[in-house]
Amino acid sequence: MTIGIVSKRVLMVVVAFCFFANVAFADDAVESRKVHIYSEGTRIQADVYRLKSPSEKTRPAIIMAHGWGGTAALLRTQAMDFANAGYFVIAFDYRGWGNSDSRIVATNAAAQTQAGGTYSVEVKPIREVIDPIDQLQDYLNVIHWAMGEAMVDKARVGLWGTSFSGGLVVAAAARDPRVKAIVSQVGYFGTGVERLPEEQLARSREEGSKRARGELAYPAPRAREVGNLSGGPIREKFLLYDAVEDAAKAKHCAMLFIAAEKEELFDNKDHPEAAFKRAAEPKKYVVIPGIAHYGIYSQAREAASELAVNWFNHHLK
Repeated sequence: MTIGIVSKRVLMVVVAFCFFANVAFADDAVESRKVHIYSEGTRIQADVYRLKSPSEKTRPAIIMAHGWGGTAALLRTQAMDFANAGYFVIAFDYRGWGNSDSRIVATNAAAQTQAGGTYSVEVKPIREVIDPIDQLQDYLNVIHWAMGEAMVDKARVGLWGTSFSGGLVVAAAARDPRVKAIVSQVGYFGTGVERLPEEQLARSREEGSKRARGELAYPAPRAREVGNLSGGPIREKFLLYDAVEDAAKAKHCAMLFIAAEKEELFDNKDHPEAAFKRAAEPKKYVVIPGIAHYGIYSQAREAASELAVNWFNHHLK
């Protein structure tokens, strides 16, 4: 068990670089391509990165997705870091986000045909909402896809997540023992029903009841219902999500948790720190000083990336 604090020295970068930390830069050593993956019958798009001249027939893989309201396009710089370190990298968009197709729901009744037949029906796409169970399933299906890729070493697969996906990678590792290492940075891990304030619990159950009765529609795309976060939550699904407790179930997986010292969106003690305490060895908890939540993408990006690469190198190579 390791708990550490990153030196402020490694956080000193120019302002211009901080602002453009997630802008894609050309790298002649890395090639990328787009692939289609099917999650519960819906096509999701992923970007695959790897060195153009790999020295091995197979490579360890890192699967990654963004947090609340983010897309794979914003992960290019981080994906390039991993690819340059020798990994086969898969950065994907959840169903209904970025370049992925949407889950759809019928908006009118239709006459049923015999089993195996088809019929026409009016549908509505569900886009840009936050459903932790759907997004967790997307992670699991991308793992399945990776296991069918010839260049992926199936015994050396890791997950990387940030913010909301920082909890999702722990939940995915708890459900798929083929995941051998994860990095969770500034992760939000959900709140178990027993820890949820009564008012929030009542609202979540009420919305679930109304949606089940056809009285409540899904949130509009990119609705801002939680602070300034983009994407309305499907609250009843959050009642099924508790990645803190999942941390104890992934005994086969090496876990690195990276936290922001001045985290403002949630209490670290209830999220990454709580998950770290439940996780089995090997594990590590690192606090990056002087940054708030979004500082992980700007002044601390290089430091966090170096931590992640070193962790994966140690546990997947």
